[in-house]
Amino acid sequence: MASITDLTLAELRDALREKKISAAETTDAYLGAIEKAGELNAFVTVTADNAREMAKASDDKLAKGDGGDLEGVPLGIKDLFCTEGVLTTAGSHILDGFKPVYESTVTANLWRDGAVCLGKLNMDEFAMGSSNETSFYGNVINPWRRKGDDTALTPGGSSGGSAASVAAHLCAAATGTDTGGSIRQPASLTATVGVKPTYGRCSRWGIVAFASSLDQAGPIARDVRDAAIMLKSMAGHDPKDSTSIDRPVPDYEAVLGASLKGLKIGIPKEYRLDGMPEEIEALWSQGADWLKDAGCEMVDVSLPMTKYALPVYYIVAPAEASSNLARYDGVKYGHRTKDFDDILSMYENTRAEGFGDEVKRRILIGTYVLSAGYYDAYYLRAQKVRKKIFDEFTDAFEKCDLLLTPSAPSAAFGLGEKTDDPVQMYLNDVFTVTGNLAGLPGASVPAGLDAQGLPLGLQLLARPFDEETLFKGMYALEQAAGFEARPENWWVG
Repeated sequence: MASITDLTLAELRDALREKKISAAETTDAYLGAIEKAGELNAFVTVTADNAREMAKASDDKLAKGDGGDLEGVPLGIKDLFCTEGVLTTAGSHILDGFKPVYESTVTANLWRDGAVCLGKLNMDEFAMGSSNETSFYGNVINPWRRKGDDTALTPGGSSGGSAASVAAHLCAAATGTDTGGSIRQPASLTATVGVKPTYGRCSRWGIVAFASSLDQAGPIARDVRDAAIMLKSMAGHDPKDSTSIDRPVPDYEAVLGASLKGLKIGIPKEYRLDGMPEEIEALWSQGADWLKDAGCEMVDVSLPMTKYALPVYYIVAPAEASSNLARYDGVKYGHRTKDFDDILSMYENTRAEGFGDEVKRRILIGTYVLSAGYYDAYYLRAQKVRKKIFDEFTDAFEKCDLLLTPSAPSAAFGLGEKTDDPVQMYLNDVFTVTGNLAGLPGASVPAGLDAQGLPLGLQLLARPFDEETLFKGMYALEQAAGFEARPENWWVG
């Protein structure tokens, strides 16, 4: 058998059920891998003692022939999910020392199914970033490197710790959140599979809020089957979340390998950007050919409002962030400044010390677009354009079943290469934000390498709550691409 940490989640699940390995030795193997990978800075908190206790409980269940769908499987949890009694920081100084007294619904679902928590994963502060360079706890390093070059690369963001830890085999799979591409873009940059389900498919209760009408939890995993297993456990109706949709969760794993014959795949012409690397253009065409070979028909579709998606996103998301982040004032929990004379200076100094530059930038933008003189000109107009973007997708899905696009406009870039130009950084979300604005399910699947040996991903988008068709298409792409490249584990030393 392959080493424990090299087993996919599905292989690990089966080996645990067949008692070929124990949950305890599996957990110890992963904790050992995490210990050697400090250079990647993927974890904010490692919960070794808790993990071993959870593994022991799983072994007891497995010995009796009981156990859930993820019994004994060790996972990493993005540090945006509240975990009872475990430090939860959202990558921010302002949440220093915050240990929730409750569990997020998504993580509670995972523990219900027997998963083991290895710890909390590093991320861009409050999920605001595309490179994992805004975290108070330092940059996450991508396990992948360019050929013959040891420059530290971004794993993408905001779920950079999740993507890096899955790519480096520091956990069997991880949770992420996606507000404008924060699961799919890091998945593309690390050769992992990332799924953003339909808005409302996974509960947002207990997830630290960034932009409430856009945030959605989803899995980052090593392959499509693992992502399907994870999403089935994560998803489900939650009465505590008013945006959670009450409909059954399908068995996504069961649809893998189903025929795609007769499916129509839309190719949106507006996603052909000026200056897009030829390698990404070529991979996109290759992806279309792979799906054609699987029995699909290609259909050209037009989404002219796409060019407004980024501006709309960077009005709506900061507006919601400025409202959501008003609660961090140093009064009830988290960081409180020691330097204040009165209540107002305590608020001001706490927020000035506690928030990083990118979070402050977005709070300022959001407060500005919501202010009395500019609300109609910016926020209200953005919401109207958002509705038009949704309507365009609705029309497009009358002609096709899935949309195929690139996942990201480039491969992984060097840390520090784009931090001086926020607009360049924001352009990393150009292919993904439309899915969030329209609430659609989307996914990134690793499909090839660029000339520098770095991974590139392809994105599929589906109709709302049609994750089953999404997974069928993902699996067909994965099988056709036959992607098996792995980063060299230079971090082990």
